Amino acid sequence: MGSSGYAHPETLVDTEWLAAHLDDGTVRVIDVDEDTTAYENDHIPGSVGWHWTRDLHTAVGRDYLDRAALGRLLAAAGVEDDTTVVLYGGNNNWFAAYAYWILRLRGFSKVKLLDGGRKKWELEGREMTQEVMDRRHTGFTVAGEENPQFRALRGEVLEKVGSAARLVDVRSPEEYRGEKLAPPHLPQEQAQVPGHIPGAANVPWAQAANDDGTFKSADELKALYARKGITSDREVIAYCRIGERSSHTWFALHELLGYPDVKNYDGSWTEYGSLVRAPVEMG
Repeated sequence: MGSSGYAHPETLVDTEWLAAHLDDGTVRVIDVDEDTTAYENDHIPGSVGWHWTRDLHTAVGRDYLDRAALGRLLAAAGVEDDTTVVLYGGNNNWFAAYAYWILRLRGFSKVKLLDGGRKKWELEGREMTQEVMDRRHTGFTVAGEENPQFRALRGEVLEKVGSAARLVDVRSPEEYRGEKLAPPHLPQEQAQVPGHIPGAANVPWAQAANDDGTFKSADELKALYARKGITSDREVIAYCRIGERSSHTWFALHELLGYPDVKNYDGSWTEYGSLVRAPVEMG
């Protein structure tokens, strides 16, 4: 696959590469989405289905599986030490990027994102199936070190308001301006107040993608973010509503452009917009 000038082109695979490696025993494909309906209807042959909350989040409290539990989840998907995991999701690839970010956060590095996700795969008329593979449970454990530098928590975000750090709000302009609390197809609820974090630049996640769902070239991405003051020499914190759209932006900035100091604020607006006395801007 052409690198398009990316700093880390190895973090992506294209549909042609994946189609040629579906029968490769060292590749495990995982479908991640906001529900499992799409996976149950059809999916890329051999893929395992993950639900973004039931599978990746702790049963109690708002956090992700720890390293041991994540290792068990990967083991149940048939992952072994020599396995490369390829993630894909629905038409926007949000939750695939979200899962990618969580895996990297917890120290699992042999993971790649399918460029364009399900959308590009289907546009090309590639094979889909309803067959669910019975994967052998392995004894896999996550051996890598965690990467807490990939994550921003609310205390840090509050400290960075008005600082030299660049906050990027990747929600729609309507959400950024405070006219909506969520994308139009989702319930307008959860955060107590609308608006955005003061000083945050609005760069909707979709501006980083082409019509077929693939990422734009490195030059296009650099220009897109530079227009809003988001450059490689600045600390960047991305956020959205629940952290999945901002994972897509984190991937574009950190993995594709190689910007060294990029964090995802996964608490995002559902947390920030409910904090008492936290500074908020509208418009």
